[in-house]
Amino acid sequence: MALYVEIKDGDTFDNALKRFKKYVEIEGILSEYKKHLRYSPPSEEKKEKQAAVERKLRKLNSIKSRKSK
Repeated sequence: MALYVEIKDGDTFDNALKRFKKYVEIEGILSEYKKHLRYSPPSEEKKEKQAAVERKLRKLNSIKSRKSK
């Protein structure tokens, strides 16, 4: 997949670079790259996902307990 940004007349390099970075962010290319930097077995991915769910629930419970006081 080739990525490119055309520089239009009167457009600076900085503006073109900004558009390119925005395009890369929208497409999720960097996050996909970082995800594949190292191999993690499926069991490890499940553990990480479960830990994230538990953190989220703990955070929601703490917010609810603060509101009820």
